[in-house]
Amino acid sequence: MAKRVTLFEPPPLDESKAPIENVLELTPVVDIGPDVFTNTRPLWHPPGARGIFGGAAIAQSLSAAMRTVPTDFAVHSMHCYFVLAGDSEIPILYHVERVRDGRSFITRTVQARQRGRPIFTTTLSFSRANSGGKKRLEHATPKPSLADPAEGTRASLEDSRGPFETHKAGTVNRDSPNPEDKRVRRFARARGRISEAGGHQAHLSALAYITDSYFIGTVARVQNIPRFSSPAELRRALQALKNPSDLDDEDIARAIKELKEEEAADLRRRLEGALSEATNQKSQDRKEVGMMVSLDHSIYFHNPWAFRADEWMLMEMESPWAGEGRGLAIQKIWSRDGTLIATCTQEGVVRLKQDEPPRSKI
Repeated sequence: MAKRVTLFEPPPLDESKAPIENVLELTPVVDIGPDVFTNTRPLWHPPGARGIFGGAAIAQSLSAAMRTVPTDFAVHSMHCYFVLAGDSEIPILYHVERVRDGRSFITRTVQARQRGRPIFTTTLSFSRANSGGKKRLEHATPKPSLADPAEGTRASLEDSRGPFETHKAGTVNRDSPNPEDKRVRRFARARGRISEAGGHQAHLSALAYITDSYFIGTVARVQNIPRFSSPAELRRALQALKNPSDLDDEDIARAIKELKEEEAADLRRRLEGALSEATNQKSQDRKEVGMMVSLDHSIYFHNPWAFRADEWMLMEMESPWAGEGRGLAIQKIWSRDGTLIATCTQEGVVRLKQDEPPRSKI
């Protein structure tokens, strides 16, 4: 008998909903408790990752918490910790705790568990709509002037069959010698059209899911370090997926082609003006990522009712600091009409492959 990766048999896909709504669908587990939910469908295990895509735990925890909050409240902040790598072959149980219900603010905590152990935990705060009064302080960072991507373009591994698509939008200060000066930009949106029945909650969950894409990788990108050192390494990672149904030969070929193109472009940039230095570069000077995994993730939702996650959103990411085997990334997200809808932070383990084996502890 095949191993069940969900607690209940997944129902047929709802064609009236966007793919990301089906991916993030939750099922109540009333036999355990009134505020306990589980993933309805299998979760994605990204290539090279230690566990499930972190965005799934973030988004489903948010979705579970929103089910316990009145509809005139919307999330304004979410602080998450990744405790253990999630296993895509085991169902997740989301336990919601109703910490406080106030007139203007509501607090919830959600703990995601597998095998009875917490793998992810988050605290969320919700605020009532229009509770700030008539007189308000308002300001926001303006959206960079960039045109939306042309329709029909592809950009990443997720684009093939995944619930959202992305498009590169360049890097600001790409040639700066200071990694902290660079800002990586991408467009992203959920595939299809999110249903009216899903409401703003579905758009918020979709946004939360997308925020984890390419995020901690910003630390390596501003250092000009590829996530995979070779196409062969990427292929090994893809073939090691626990749920390989997400990918096919076309996906693998596309991912490898993109990796080759990125590395070729990066090599050309390095050669410009520094050919002799690049030619004589010693092997020990090369930097390769040995481990990259998220530790925590925070989202500040600024305008929860003022965007659609199925329209192009612009993401701008930077890394103000890296050290001690960790790195920090900051992300701003604007809606299609230029509204700043979210600011995110993420810290993760970012360790390089070492030239020498670890020293003996003796």
